[in-house]
Amino acid sequence: MSHTPRHPVDEYRPLSSMVLFGLQHVLVMAAAPISSVFLVSAALGLSTELSVNLLAAAFVLSGIGSLLQSLGPFRIGARLPFVMLPGGAPVVLFIAIAQQHGAPTAVGAVILTSVFYLVALPVFARLLRFFPTLVIGTMIVIVGVNLVKISAFLITGRPGDADFGDPRDLLLGMAAIGFTIAFYWLFTGVLRQIAVMLGFVAGTVLAVSMGAADLSGATDVGLVQAPRPLPFGVPEFSLLASVPLLIYSFASMAETTGQTVVNGQVVGKDIDIRRDAPRTIRAEALTSLTGGLFGTPLMVCSGENIGIIRVTGVRSRFVTAAAGVILIVIGFVAPVTSLVSAIPAPVVGGSAVLVFGVVIVLGIQMLQRAALDDHANTFIIGVALCLGLLPILVPGMYEAFPANARILLESGVAVGAVSAAVLNALFHHLRPRLYRTPQESRDQASPESPRESPETRSRPPGTDGTEGAPAAEDARRP
Repeated sequence: MSHTPRHPVDEYRPLSSMVLFGLQHVLVMAAAPISSVFLVSAALGLSTELSVNLLAAAFVLSGIGSLLQSLGPFRIGARLPFVMLPGGAPVVLFIAIAQQHGAPTAVGAVILTSVFYLVALPVFARLLRFFPTLVIGTMIVIVGVNLVKISAFLITGRPGDADFGDPRDLLLGMAAIGFTIAFYWLFTGVLRQIAVMLGFVAGTVLAVSMGAADLSGATDVGLVQAPRPLPFGVPEFSLLASVPLLIYSFASMAETTGQTVVNGQVVGKDIDIRRDAPRTIRAEALTSLTGGLFGTPLMVCSGENIGIIRVTGVRSRFVTAAAGVILIVIGFVAPVTSLVSAIPAPVVGGSAVLVFGVVIVLGIQMLQRAALDDHANTFIIGVALCLGLLPILVPGMYEAFPANARILLESGVAVGAVSAAVLNALFHHLRPRLYRTPQESRDQASPESPRESPETRSRPPGTDGTEGAPAAEDARRP
């Protein structure tokens, strides 16, 4: 009796391998919860005790979200190897709302937005045909560039800081990249697959030897800690204060859709975008809703971990489930949390820059499937990339705009995604209808004498917009 072989994404691996590969995922994404909490703490002037509590909560919620995405119980999660973390843009929005209206209102905004995800999801699913491959690919490229920039700041510091461009930090960041490349070149098999983790560890050892990292503080704390719910007190709900996060949620859902497609491509699994993207978004919403009760910003899927899968070739979703368990353990074990938080930012940034570079390549690969011989597609992608990359490459260009508008305009991912989607709708959905002649309309209505306009004949199949966007079909390809 023959058995259908398991898809690599559904394969179990030996426990030791899953723990090892899962730890690599954790090390690569660890900078996100750490930097997110540090940013919130510094901006709001939080106490050390409250900051440690938020860091523990961030790790635990990241672990719970990773388990939901990887295991996909009750149609919550796409059963793909995802790791979740506090998002970059949501952290900025959380801080902005907290500074203007107070931390309890910021927490209330996270909860309201999480509920809005669930309410708006059926409507968003119907709009997915307006997010074909060219829109999602453009968005992934912008996301990758933005993430490379954020990671680079972990190496160099922010312009204007006293230690910006410190040679020692630059050395550590470049060393982490160099170690990873060397291990990937020298080794084969399992050792090559964990090259990112080995580079990360080697960079940390170098930092300790140079006196740039002090890991002794891990022994100065107790053994067990537990995240405390409602660290900012009872949440306060203000619909007006929540508007920036609510508007951002559409861009976030579009980005999550793109990540679901990319993840499916990386692991070679057929993706039904109308089925799997809502499952991924649903898990993000429920994780964020729970996180709001523990004071964390919105939780999103990690782009760098998709890059890890591509670099290592390890596609099993049970590896990221193991990463989820490790993250939960880190959140509850105080010495581990202290140890992770002590890893130098330049080392984390060096590893992350390399992985995010792979994310950019994934976006480029998607764009190659977007019928670039169609000049309209080339124009759409070029315009969307320009508009999306401008606020990333020229920070502060919208400084003179109102605060709420600035929050959205300064998000290159949101601007790029909206621009690509609008232009795609104009060129491939609205324009064919506007320029259809009366005879073509009669021919289309008559099944006995179908004709094609010269414009339709010259356009690649599936891009005219009259039968739905090509993304739904493209997304099902491995």
